[in-house]
Formats: sequence, C-alpha cells, structure tokens
Amino acid sequence: MTHSTLHPSPQDLLWQAVSTGDEHAATSTVFDALEHGLPAQEVLLELIAPVQRRVGEEWAANRLTVAQEHAASAINDRAIAALSHRTATATAAGTGAAGKGRVVVACVDGEWHGLPARLLSEVLKLRGWTVDHLGAQVTTDHLIEHIHQTGPDLVALSSSIATRLPTAHAAITAVQATGTPVLVGGAAFGQHGQYAALLGADAWAPDARTAADRLDQGPLNRPAQAHQPIDDLPHLDDQEYTMVARTKSRLVRTVMAGLEDRFPAMRAYTPAQRGHTAEDIAHITDFLATALYTDDPELFTTFLTWTAGILTARGVPARSLIPALDILGEELKDFPRAAGMLAQATDRLAQPHRGRLARELA
Repeated sequence: MTHSTLHPSPQDLLWQAVSTGDEHAATSTVFDALEHGLPAQEVLLELIAPVQRRVGEEWAANRLTVAQEHAASAINDRAIAALSHRTATATAAGTGAAGKGRVVVACVDGEWHGLPARLLSEVLKLRGWTVDHLGAQVTTDHLIEHIHQTGPDLVALSSSIATRLPTAHAAITAVQATGTPVLVGGAAFGQHGQYAALLGADAWAPDARTAADRLDQGPLNRPAQAHQPIDDLPHLDDQEYTMVARTKSRLVRTVMAGLEDRFPAMRAYTPAQRGHTAEDIAHITDFLATALYTDDPELFTTFLTWTAGILTARGVPARSLIPALDILGEELKDFPRAAGMLAQATDRLAQPHRGRLARELA
C-alpha cells in the first residue's frame, strides 16, 4: 500500500467527493483544509480551482457524463459558498474595513460557466473589496442598470467560451460608456489575453490570483471616450460575420442534409446521435462566426482540433468532421475569409491521417 493511499491529499479527497456527488464530504474537506492552516484564498485557488479543472478534463475524456459534470460543479460551488460564509462570519468585524473599493463581477450574457467568476469574487472579498457578484449569464442591460445604481470602481467580466466574445465586446463597450473600467478574464479571451486587447478591455488577467494582484497595484485607468465595436474591428465591414451568424440555422440544416451522402455511417444514427451531430455542427458554425468576428483563423482551427479529440473520446470518428466542413465551404464559397478558415481547419484535421481519410471517405 502506498503512502498516498494511506494519506490522500486534500485535492484527492475533494475530487472523490465531487465526482461521487457527496456534498457533505466536499464541504468537510474544504473546512478541514482551512482548519489545518491553509489560508482561505489558497483553499479557493489551490484546492477547489484545480479540482474544478479536473472536472472539465474528465468530462472531455468521456469519464464523466454531462450530468455528473454539472453535479460536480454544483457541489464545488456550494463548497465555495460554505467557505465564504465561514470566513465572513470569522472576520465580520473587519470585513470591508480596508475600503479598497467596489467591484462588480459578472459573466457575460450567454456564459453559464459561473465558477471562475465566483472564485474571483471570493478572492476579492478576502482582500478587502466590496463585491457585487451577479453570477452567470448577465445581460448587458441588467449590468448597465446595476452600474448606474451602485457606481462601482470597476467591472470584472468573465467568459469561458469563445463564442461569447461578440457579446463580451458589446458589454465591454457599454460598461466603458458609463466611465467604468473593465477587467476581463476567462478562457474565452485567449491564452495570452489577445482577445481582451482586441476588444478594447482595460485590463486582462488569466486567473483570479493575477486579477486580484493587478487590482491591488492600483486603480485601472478610466476608459477613453465611448466608441462603437465596429471601430475596434474594421474587418467587420465585409459583413461575413453577420451573414454567417444570421444564417446559422440554414447552414446546420444544409450540412445535416448533405452528410448522409458524404458520411454514409450517419444513415444508421439513432435520433439521439443525429441530435448530437446537429449540436456539433451548430457549435462549429458558432465558432466560425466568432473567428470571423475576431479575424483569427487559429481560433476556429483550435476549436476543430479540440472537437476532434472530444469525438474520438466518445467513439465518434473524427473524420466525420471533414465532410461537414466541406459542405460548409461550398455554402460559403463567396465569403473569402470564411472559406479560407474552413480550408485551413480541414487541412489541419486531415494532415495526420490524410491517406487513411482518403480511403475511408472514398
């Protein structure tokens, strides 16, 4: 028997709890870590956050179902709430005394991955900020209404899915128009924050610790004069993004109709499998539109490569993506940027398996 078996780490214990749906054990693990001297911020960032990342990785590897992933995420969220209540009770007399300022933390409209924003909110509270945590899927109208009511020093926007970038851009612009600076974070904004800069955010942070550290350094500069999103992205003048986004439903139907001839195995699909295929094509179309919005072909190609891995883990041949991209390319042949992105992604997918793909699709 190994030492790690005799003494599992707090991360192992929390993973065991959330992956089996044991909320009581999860909360006990979090409290035990706190009582054994781990600071509350580290409980959030070095215990709960890594376990949540593992939840996503296990889902991607098809070792957790969607329901299990949702249940595990919900348990982690409730563990954060319990930790927040305990630390707030223990420090009630001093909470807010630091008077660092007021921060609104929200996920952009359509973004339902709320845990990263929740982690940031709790870290900022621990560091003495007054935090208005608005949660997931906050519409821009509601966000602006809240800003007018409360007058925060800044807004922190979170988004994990790149397809929310157009919505995030509108939110950033609207918040800045109130004279409030915007810090953004989350996987949607790119590994190096490249989309945060592209969309005109006032600051970017890759994680909650870095965000809190940045705010501790001093206030963000007030945004420049209000502007329109098109001013940031002149390539939108060609209307390719708008046309692809508006015709998404038709494009999905066209691809589904053409796939049976180009990928005969689909003829034996169950209704559920066809539904999943339609969802995948809708996601592909969404990411293509987002790549057009940002004018970044690599955003689309990276998503397709990731999707191929997800399909493979679920026993669906990744080669089924090739004919779907071909059909989209034919439908969008008059859109140079879209056609180029589809061709690049197709080439990237086909490179490792070009010979085999040719034989299988023949």
